[in-house]
Amino acid sequence: MRLLAIALLTAVTGACTSAETPSAAAPAEEARPGDGVVVDWVGMKSAAPKEWKEVTPSSSMRKAQLAAPKVAGDPEDAEVVIFEFKGGGGVDANLKRQLAVFQPGPGKDKIEDKQTKLKVGPNDAVLQEVGGTFLKKVGGPFDPNAKSTPVPGYKQLYVVFETKDGVTASAWLRGPEKTVEKHRAGFEAWVKNFK
Repeated sequence: MRLLAIALLTAVTGACTSAETPSAAAPAEEARPGDGVVVDWVGMKSAAPKEWKEVTPSSSMRKAQLAAPKVAGDPEDAEVVIFEFKGGGGVDANLKRQLAVFQPGPGKDKIEDKQTKLKVGPNDAVLQEVGGTFLKKVGGPFDPNAKSTPVPGYKQLYVVFETKDGVTASAWLRGPEKTVEKHRAGFEAWVKNFK
């Protein structure tokens, strides 16, 4: 009987200890921006917001591509895309390229462009916010026969940095303005969470 009591006490103590282990890990879980697909970006990983869906990249230049669901009234989902290129032109050249795919919105005389600094893992990065009329190219940006279709009311959040190994890494959240605004906090948290 005494052995049974000791065995029962040991089992209960072990169950309580293992029940406490997940709560010790809970803060790390709460720090994650989502429980969605885990994306690998220049050797770092971060879980995307749960509502974002992984899609097949529309170009071989895209390392990963996700869809952030549209809000009511918007015509389409926003796209989330990750890029990484060895010798990809550097931060400044990439920021200029992003401005080149926008025009001022209706009634405006310049493209909305705001830049802030942030950290992505150990890397110093720039977050660029661009808004206005997006010049959507069917066929891709490097297709000489691609035609641009102006799409007003678009916004893009773009993060770019260079790694110590000379890789230019970038990501964007791009789409209709209201949809991008809905996913802004998730995108920024996701990017900052790459480790």
